[in-house]
Amino acid sequence: MSEYDLREIRVLELGESVSSAFAARQLADHGANVVKVETSEEGWMRRRGPFPAENSDPERSGLFLALNTSKRSVRLDLSSDAGRADLLSLIDWADILIHDSRPNEAKALGIDAPTLEKRRPDLVTLAISPFGSTGPYANFHATELTVSSGGGWASLCPAATGRVDLPPLKVYGQQCGFMSGVAGAAVAMAIYSTARRTGVGEYIDFSEQAYTASVLEQAIPLYSYTQQVATRYGTRLLIPWSIFDCLDGQLFVVCVEQDQWERLVALMGSPEWSSLEVFATAPGRSENHDLVHGFVQEWLAEKSVLEIYHQMQEHRICAAPVMGPAEMAESEHLLAREFFVDVEHRGAGRLLHLAPAARSETGRQGFSRGAPTLGEHNAEILGGQLPVRTSKPEIQGAAPGASLPLEGIRVADLSWAWAGPFCAMNLAHLGAEVIRFESEGRPDLYRRIPLHPDDVEKTLNTSGMFAQWNQGKKSVALNLAEPQAIELLKDFIDTCDVVVENFATGVMDRLGLGYDTLSKRNPGLIMASISGYGETGPYANYMGYGPAIPPLTGLTMGTGFVGGRPAEMGVSMPDPTAGITMTFEVCAALEKRRESGRGDHLDVSLWEATAVFSAEAWMDYVMNGAEPTPQGSRDPAMSPHGFFPTRGEDLWISIACESEEQWQALADELAPALRDDPRFRNLSNRKLNESELEEELAARTLERERWDLCRALQARGVAAFPAMTSEDLLSDPHLEARGFLETKPHPEVGVRKHTGIPYSLRRRPNGVRKAAPVLGADTSEVLSEALGYSEEDIHALIHSKVLY
Repeated sequence: MSEYDLREIRVLELGESVSSAFAARQLADHGANVVKVETSEEGWMRRRGPFPAENSDPERSGLFLALNTSKRSVRLDLSSDAGRADLLSLIDWADILIHDSRPNEAKALGIDAPTLEKRRPDLVTLAISPFGSTGPYANFHATELTVSSGGGWASLCPAATGRVDLPPLKVYGQQCGFMSGVAGAAVAMAIYSTARRTGVGEYIDFSEQAYTASVLEQAIPLYSYTQQVATRYGTRLLIPWSIFDCLDGQLFVVCVEQDQWERLVALMGSPEWSSLEVFATAPGRSENHDLVHGFVQEWLAEKSVLEIYHQMQEHRICAAPVMGPAEMAESEHLLAREFFVDVEHRGAGRLLHLAPAARSETGRQGFSRGAPTLGEHNAEILGGQLPVRTSKPEIQGAAPGASLPLEGIRVADLSWAWAGPFCAMNLAHLGAEVIRFESEGRPDLYRRIPLHPDDVEKTLNTSGMFAQWNQGKKSVALNLAEPQAIELLKDFIDTCDVVVENFATGVMDRLGLGYDTLSKRNPGLIMASISGYGETGPYANYMGYGPAIPPLTGLTMGTGFVGGRPAEMGVSMPDPTAGITMTFEVCAALEKRRESGRGDHLDVSLWEATAVFSAEAWMDYVMNGAEPTPQGSRDPAMSPHGFFPTRGEDLWISIACESEEQWQALADELAPALRDDPRFRNLSNRKLNESELEEELAARTLERERWDLCRALQARGVAAFPAMTSEDLLSDPHLEARGFLETKPHPEVGVRKHTGIPYSLRRRPNGVRKAAPVLGADTSEVLSEALGYSEEDIHALIHSKVLY
């Protein structure tokens, strides 16, 4: 722990979901005092596993152990008056309450927004649930599968199969829950900081469905801007892009830019076929992807996967081996970056854990203790007086309708593509003034992606990919090839609180913009560096585009159809994952700066931020030596659990039965005869006969309309939801009712729908503040306000090509 951690923050966690537990763990990783309320030894996460072989002790559940380090556990009987009184005492003690209750459950417990605002107007509550606390679906039953289906991810997975007959696929693990947990923690952290100063708390109504829908890469702008629906069976625009078989393993390869393709061809010895005109351009390679992939596969078939991986990376070609936890544990790069830490658990002994994702100037955050046993701290916390607050909140007296939490914070956004811009956009959503510095000579990749409306002139301002990920920002057009531009940028950064950058490792230093240089001029500066492999370590200079990261983490190894090959996830999840991880880290660093007066250099790699989300696979490995394998959308603890066809072309519904009661309810709705079928009588039998069960159900769901079936099953308490497409999401009444879909006017493309902010606030403004900027739209305003430049100064800089 650093000298200035967040130990003053008191967090009360009440819930059973991955999202609520991981949100609380983010705060605990930085030293916050987190108390976890548990109500039963049969809690979902303690029953989940993975367990050591033949030992299902709830104190040894791998997922629970991974998500609850550095917390204390209190066991309460919330059906009793005494238990409810203890809960109220803990709420009065807390600065932040994190819960995952649906609205009807929250009201019954007295943790709904009106009740809490009356009792604790200074409390920050993060209510994080599958569909949020308001809207038509708010009380729907849901699991991770439901969120993946309802958020649109499953309809994109696995990517580029060419098989419309195959169902949507859930990615391995609990990815929607992990992502939402980090995002929720970032909002809670930012608002805590301002609530501490003003006394104005907040009720953050966070929807996992909306967050998942907000990270679907090109899917939303593709439909909004061109009316094309992204699918899991379409063709890639960038080729090669696939998983290839090598002599001793599998290798993912992608060439995003033309020069990368040319380097690959050179490495392959410039074979005769590569000179054919059809392979000369990206569109030609896309149209002939089968041929390109066939030639690349032939070349790789006799190569050793690790040898060719390192050789391709040396030639600046993005490649990554498909590997699991065992290979991760031996990685010289992750070992050098101290990504593994031994943790002692009272109930489970010593286990090797994945460390928190971010590094800083003082190193990586650690764990103060292992996950608690059930009710381990009842006597300590409830046996006498609750811990006495060591310092009082700095109440300044503010009325409801307070400003956004990061208002007054200035961010220089030097990033491009997705991970960095996603971080900066979320800082903008929290109220920061975010200014993009970008070049007309080498514009952002997303400005160049040809995703334009047909009815407008195509420019660098009309690509939907850029417009989606840069909402709420300003733009300054600066030519960093000019030395004077570097000096101008340094002067501007002197006025900033945060710099976000995702250049290749070492580029900022070569530009004269490294942290050591900038922090000497501005000691309070927080530099947020996002890269594929991190700022240090033997692979620090390797290329790490988002799609190339899951193969390194075990997630690709565990994703795919039963008995099939590892599959791509359909969304470049590591980019927004690293981005939102950095958003949280920046918010935490800003709070620490209030105490220390010092800034920090934050280092988040796509690899580590994503690997943290592979907790189930990792814990299974350290406990049992196991490696993940493709299991389709099945779940070890639930059956049925997957996607089933409904009436119409490529229309599917997700169904998850968490209990015998839900199975009985499903059978009553679809086929009462199945209820007493000995093959399906209990979970063990259903798992043994899962293929037959899925066939029986599919034959019946195929006759039903997907929304009618969804509502019928939800009414019976079964987690069911259609597999949403981008078209579905952009017309979804629930997302509309929650204000998630944004239609801010843009000067060149007019009004187009974009996904917005996945949470709503009660006492602060909601919604995206402005559309993405036109290139250089704010140059004069920003430089005159921040640096006092006159109109003549700016014209002179344009004339000398420092500004565009």
